[in-house]
Amino acid sequence: MSHELKLQEGDPAPAFSAPVNGGGRVALADYAGKNVVLFFYPRDNTPGCTKEACAFRDNHAALKRKGAVVLGVSTDPVKAHDKFAAKFQLPFPLLADEDKKIVKAYGVWGPKSFMGMKFTGTHRVTFLIGPDGRIRKVWPKVKPGEHAAEVLAAL
Repeated sequence: MSHELKLQEGDPAPAFSAPVNGGGRVALADYAGKNVVLFFYPRDNTPGCTKEACAFRDNHAALKRKGAVVLGVSTDPVKAHDKFAAKFQLPFPLLADEDKKIVKAYGVWGPKSFMGMKFTGTHRVTFLIGPDGRIRKVWPKVKPGEHAAEVLAAL
């Protein structure tokens, strides 16, 4: 099921702030002047999401060397993020977007279908936000296992 993204490369990235695993909050403004890899994923601890998050974990040092910050976002609560991050030693913040403000601002919340069922959920989309706060690149169709390497190449 295709999902039309309203944000394009060159657009200003919508501001956000949300609670994260391990306590505290993270806001986009905290990373002004840096490249931010903002990856949206459907659910903690599901096969595709785990593969994607672990690929970002495995490429984290290289991404950091390129001056990039990685932020994961799903609509799961902080408690689920805590377990997910601990289980897979994820070294980057996972934002708990329970009120769906961020997924809606970025246009990644919408109709989906899985095994014949139709529902509304988070699409697996990644945005690369430049140091100027504008969207540099959008990956609307993410292959979980290969994606971190694509992002690294784009930096």
